Amino acid sequence: MNNLTQIIQQYKVDTESVYNTWFVDNDQRLKAFRTIRRGVLQVIEDIKNKSFPNDFKGSSLEFVLSCIAEQKQVFVGVAHPFYWKPKLRIPDIYENQNNKIAFGQFLENCINAKTEEQVVKEIVKLDELKIKGLGPAVASILYFLHPTWFPPFNTAILNGFNFIYKDKKKLGSWTEYLKIRETLIETNSKHKSELSNDLGAIAGLCFEIGTQKMLIGNDEYLSEEERNKFEKNILKRQKEIQEEKLAENLHNEMQYHLLKIGVSLGFDVTPASNDKSKSFGGQSFSFISINKFPELHTDKDTQNTIKLIDVLWFQKGSNKIIGAFEVEKSTSIYSGILRLSDLYFSISNGEEVFYIIIPDSREKDVIQQLNRPVIKNSKMNIKYILFSELRANCDAICKFGTDHSIMEKIAKSI
Repeated sequence: MNNLTQIIQQYKVDTESVYNTWFVDNDQRLKAFRTIRRGVLQVIEDIKNKSFPNDFKGSSLEFVLSCIAEQKQVFVGVAHPFYWKPKLRIPDIYENQNNKIAFGQFLENCINAKTEEQVVKEIVKLDELKIKGLGPAVASILYFLHPTWFPPFNTAILNGFNFIYKDKKKLGSWTEYLKIRETLIETNSKHKSELSNDLGAIAGLCFEIGTQKMLIGNDEYLSEEERNKFEKNILKRQKEIQEEKLAENLHNEMQYHLLKIGVSLGFDVTPASNDKSKSFGGQSFSFISINKFPELHTDKDTQNTIKLIDVLWFQKGSNKIIGAFEVEKSTSIYSGILRLSDLYFSISNGEEVFYIIIPDSREKDVIQQLNRPVIKNSKMNIKYILFSELRANCDAICKFGTDHSIMEKIAKSI
C-alpha cells in the first residue's frame, strides 16, 4: 500500500494497539520466549520417550500453547487447532505414532536450526507428509523459537494481511503461509526503522487491521453494521487493556510486599531483572533492592532464567538464596514453577524455600500444577500464598518476623 508508512505510524502512536500493549516493553512477552522454548524441548523429550499422550489435554504441548495463549490479544485461540477432535482424527499427531514422531523431529530440527533456510526445509518436509489437521497454526510456535525469521499466524493476522495487500491467501496452507512470510519480511525490511527485526511487530499490525480494532483511511463509507462492529471491537480492546493494567498493578503490589518483608528480615532482595524500574505506592523497587545480582555457580542461560524469578531473597552479602517467589496473576502457574525448578536443579542446597503467590481465585489451578508427577516426585518443596493473605499480613510479618520461617504462617502446601 502506498500509505503504509502512515498506517505504521498510526499503529505505533495508538496507546491501545497491540504494538504498545503487547509488543513494546512487555516483561511477560519477553519472559515467555524462554518458557516456551523449555516447553517445546519437553514436547520433544516426551515424544522421544513415548510418554506423549494420545490427547492434547494434559500434554506438554498443551502447556506450550497455554503459555502462548497467555500473550492474549494476538494469540487468542492459538490452542484450538491442536485440540484433539476424535471424530475427525485431527490433528493426527496423537494416535498415529509415525506422525507423532515426525512432529517431534520437526520441532527438534527447528529449535536447533542455525539458519531460516533450515526451518523452511523442515516446513516443506512436514507439509509433504500431509498430516491431517496439522497446518501453519504451528507457525505461532515457530515465532517463539525464531522471532526474527517467522511471524505468528492466525485468522486475524491473515485477514489483516489480505486487507493490506489486497490478497486472498487461505488459512490452512503451509504454502500460503510461506508466501505471506516472504511478503511480510520484504515489507518489514523496507520499514525496519519504523518496526522491528522481531516479526511480532508487523504481525501485530496485521492483527489490528484484521480484527477491525484499527481503522485505515476514512470511515465515512462504513455501513452501519460495519461501524457498529468496529466500535464494539474498540470497546472490547479497551476493556482488555484495563483488565491487564489492573492485573499488572496487582503483580507489582505483591512483589513490593515480598521485597519489603525480605528487607525487614535482614536479607538482600531483588525483583526480576526486568522489573527493577517498577514501583508500587510510590516506592521504587530499585531503592530497596541490591544494586548487582550476585554471581551464581551455574551456566549463563540458567542464571538468566533465575534472574527472571519475581522476587529473590539472599543471605546478606552473599550469593546464597534463601527464598524464591513467583507471582502468578493470569499467566501459567507452571511457567513460574519451571523457573523455580531451574533454580532448584542447578544450585539448590535444600535450604531454600519456594513459593507461588496467586490470586485467591486460582487456588485450584496451583493445586493442580503442584500435583503434576514431575513436581510431586521431586524433592522440591513448593508452597503457595494467596494474594489476600500476603496483603493482609505484610505489616505484621515485617514487625514480628525474625527469619524466613515466618512465611509458613500464611503459606499452604498440598
